[in-house]
Amino acid sequence: MSCDNKPTSESPKKPNILLLVGDDIGFGDLNAFGSEIKTPHMNRLADAGVRFTNFHASPVCSVTRSMLMTGCNNIEIGLGSFDYSFYPPTKGVSGYEGYLTKNAVAISELLRDAGYEVYKSGKWHLGGEAAGGYGPLEWGFTKEFGILSGGSNHWNNWAMTPDFSDPNGLNVKREEHFTLNGEHFERPNGVYSGELYTNQMLQFLKEGESEKKPWFAYMAFTTAHFPIQAPAEKIDKHYKKYLELGFAGLKKERYESLKKKGLITQTATEPLFNDITHKWECLTQKEKEIQAKVMATYAAMIEDQDDRTGQILDYLKESGQLDNTLVIYLTDNGPEGFEATHPKTGNPEMAKWIETQFDQSFEAIGTANSEHTIGVSWANAATGGLQWWKWFIGEGGIRVPMMIVPPGAFSNTYEKAGEISNAVVSVKDLPMTILDYAGVKHPQNKYKDRDIVAPSGISTRPFLEGKKDHIRNEKQWYAFELFGNGYLMQRNYKVIKVREGMFGDGNWHLYDVVSDPSEMKPLENSMPEKFNSMKNLYLSYAKDHNIMEVVPEWNPFKAASE
Repeated sequence: MSCDNKPTSESPKKPNILLLVGDDIGFGDLNAFGSEIKTPHMNRLADAGVRFTNFHASPVCSVTRSMLMTGCNNIEIGLGSFDYSFYPPTKGVSGYEGYLTKNAVAISELLRDAGYEVYKSGKWHLGGEAAGGYGPLEWGFTKEFGILSGGSNHWNNWAMTPDFSDPNGLNVKREEHFTLNGEHFERPNGVYSGELYTNQMLQFLKEGESEKKPWFAYMAFTTAHFPIQAPAEKIDKHYKKYLELGFAGLKKERYESLKKKGLITQTATEPLFNDITHKWECLTQKEKEIQAKVMATYAAMIEDQDDRTGQILDYLKESGQLDNTLVIYLTDNGPEGFEATHPKTGNPEMAKWIETQFDQSFEAIGTANSEHTIGVSWANAATGGLQWWKWFIGEGGIRVPMMIVPPGAFSNTYEKAGEISNAVVSVKDLPMTILDYAGVKHPQNKYKDRDIVAPSGISTRPFLEGKKDHIRNEKQWYAFELFGNGYLMQRNYKVIKVREGMFGDGNWHLYDVVSDPSEMKPLENSMPEKFNSMKNLYLSYAKDHNIMEVVPEWNPFKAASE
């Protein structure tokens, strides 16, 4: 009998695993989730598998990815801080390193040990740069390509942010570092990011065909992260729509679409106007035209990601691999509301860099020499029936699209095909689902010579196979904290506190986010026992994990250049 995890000739064939991750894409941004943006290949996933409408990621990129790779709480594995905006007192404190620490084991390591080829293409954002941490090859990936940071120009090797530590950093563009299997890669100019990353992933998959080994492919797109750039031919078709709708018009249309299609409940209430967003009617005609083209470019980025997803699915089908592949699609957080010139969420240094180094004209939008974000108003609109966006723990920041297609579901009769589920799911549950389908047991507290944190994620496989009608029971709650804001989910209920520095009132509130996804009907007064029980669970979690308090007034947007 074999004593390791490597498959033998008698072993049943292990499934391949395709993990697709979109970047800064909101709950209402995909056609399968009610959007006007056509995403036919994402719809293929929705039709073959299960759409989850109450799935929670974290409100920022790297923090989500840490949980996605490990099944652990972010504070346990170094991502209690976001690398682009550290709360100063947390620097040097365990759990707040800002990169994935080695007191965890990544699923990429466990899958490699079990005989999988393990590929990554696109964005990493878990360490390996000057700030510390480790790159993909040091986390078990057998082949890798892309960037270590949180994003870059979509057409060339320019970085998306200046070097704030350089005295002359605001007066020059900075280059981004690309790697191919750990070596420097000279990124070609003029090739769009979606094409670049997808073609490299397809090359990895084709190279691995002769190996006849199962594979795990982590396809980490950088669309639709800023800078908002896309192929010109994809932009124009969307422009007129957004010019006609404006901010409030799009939010209302998406809210109604989500409700009509059963993606939010009929009891959902239309969100109120958020007073840090802009009113369309207060813009000049020129400003409206620029804003409409920016949003059209964002839609084009999502459309391009859908096309790339289709490329991969088509290759797997043509090569006879699709039937034996577990496919998971998610996005890492809500849409990016950062707006450099905004008085409350902006950053003057970033604004200066953009103004002096880029062409922000209408004509340049979408090109390599533009540096737009969709800003607070389109980010708010993108989520339809939800409130807030990236950086925030309101549902618009953390509730994002997620779909799972089990092996065989594309061609066989799958009872749950096309199902829309409001089962509560955490991003921590996806790595445990992957390991479950791969037949790989997690080592819990010890991996080789490392002491590690045991995961708290739960496999969704019993639910996907119809053996359970839920994923998490009453006792299987999960909690989260970032920037001094915290929440805890227990089935449909969410207890949440947001500091004044991030536009909250600093008090705890209770919501049923299934029946009230816009979080407009607080329940703490009508359900005091439930409220106090959940609040106390969160406070115990915070104490057990040494979560540091953040002063009420601290603003992470202003701190991004510190």
